[in-house]
Amino acid sequence: MRTPLVAGNWKMNKTIVETRELLSAMAEKLNEIKNVEKVVCPPFVSLQTAHELLKNTEIGLGAQNMFWEEKGAFTGEVAPNMIKELCNYVILGHSERRAYFGETDALVNKKLLSAQKYDLTPIVCVGETLEQYESNLTGQVVSEQVKLGLAGLQADYALRIVVAYEPVWAIGTGKASTGEAANDVIKNVIRKSIAELYGESTAQAVRVLYGGSVTGANANEFFSQPDIDGALVGGASLKVDDFIQIVKQAK
Repeated sequence: MRTPLVAGNWKMNKTIVETRELLSAMAEKLNEIKNVEKVVCPPFVSLQTAHELLKNTEIGLGAQNMFWEEKGAFTGEVAPNMIKELCNYVILGHSERRAYFGETDALVNKKLLSAQKYDLTPIVCVGETLEQYESNLTGQVVSEQVKLGLAGLQADYALRIVVAYEPVWAIGTGKASTGEAANDVIKNVIRKSIAELYGESTAQAVRVLYGGSVTGANANEFFSQPDIDGALVGGASLKVDDFIQIVKQAK
């Protein structure tokens, strides 16, 4: 039985002061919702503030990215051991990292192997662009992202990872996939690809989320599907009532 997980990716939003205000407004209500894992992922500068506010709650904390080395001359980067002091989750391979910063499946894999070393739980993002979707390349693209991204992980660690299926054409556009279509990709592409790497039992144990214009109004369409285990939420995670409603629907 896979425990539902809802993670809020704040992206480049909320100052330290605003982080304190937002978490103060939602933390108690989120903490009251049981049987769902809740995670928030603020910007790096706000992680310490969030860590202090959430330390006596059941709400997890995640970083939005990380570098794969633990130290060195990598100006502007943040190391896994630095994140580990504050977080238990890290988002890797988000489509915005791929599109704007040139991250490849090989780079995502290096970060995943580093996350494994530091016992962080990664939320690994995969998904096709609109052009790939319209060219019927979804299966090929997503399968390749899964297999190249997860290559070389230890079998016991592979059980712990979280995969987020985020069709790029649905992120921040207001145009979500349908629950049925997302479930089809997760079941027949993502879980199948994991099974080819680590076996069917691991494929069935790994939690797979949907992401892409998830709101309080449409979340249940996705959560009612058998292979969707929660959501990676963008804009709606910045709105107290919306995010709480999404978590409640996941329960």
